[in-house]
Amino acid sequence: MTTPLTSSERIAVFCGARPGTRPDHVALAHDFGYALARRGRDLVYGAGGVGVMGAVADGVLAGGGTVTGVLPRTLHDRERADRARGEIFVVASMHQRKALMYRLSTGFAVLPGGIGTLDELMEVATWNQLSLMTKPLVVVNHRGFYDPMLAMLDHLVGEGFLTARERGAVRSAETTEDALDLLAAPGAAVLAPV
Repeated sequence: MTTPLTSSERIAVFCGARPGTRPDHVALAHDFGYALARRGRDLVYGAGGVGVMGAVADGVLAGGGTVTGVLPRTLHDRERADRARGEIFVVASMHQRKALMYRLSTGFAVLPGGIGTLDELMEVATWNQLSLMTKPLVVVNHRGFYDPMLAMLDHLVGEGFLTARERGAVRSAETTEDALDLLAAPGAAVLAPV
């Protein structure tokens, strides 16, 4: 497998392969993807062809951006890779999927999703905490979707298991535009390679 090399900024978006119960999850994803592309950023995603994942890729393509998907063989059918958009890399495992997504990306945005989305969010936060990489991470907390998780992070600070500085590495925004502003803020550029 060869990895494409470009100088473009790519944002990895972690999100669900399911649409969720509210139609606004899919609408948010499409709008986020469109706005991402209109700001000159490209997408790295999990190569799911349905749900929130499919919608964010559709939005990026509608906005004129480039889409790169990374998918482990074991999820090809489950996440409908036959419907995936963009250039798709098929890898052997979830570990390889995440490692390649991290390497290809200059920052990370988190849209609604399930356990896999939370896993990716927490792993990036951990890698930043351990200085394995320093890349911006923004949770798009549309209509309070991530309020319970953000409250848990605050609880960890209160209990002494996370410093306020470490907690600050997981930023959140209620709107697409605010999230994209945080990803583009001074100091949000890559400081250390994966």
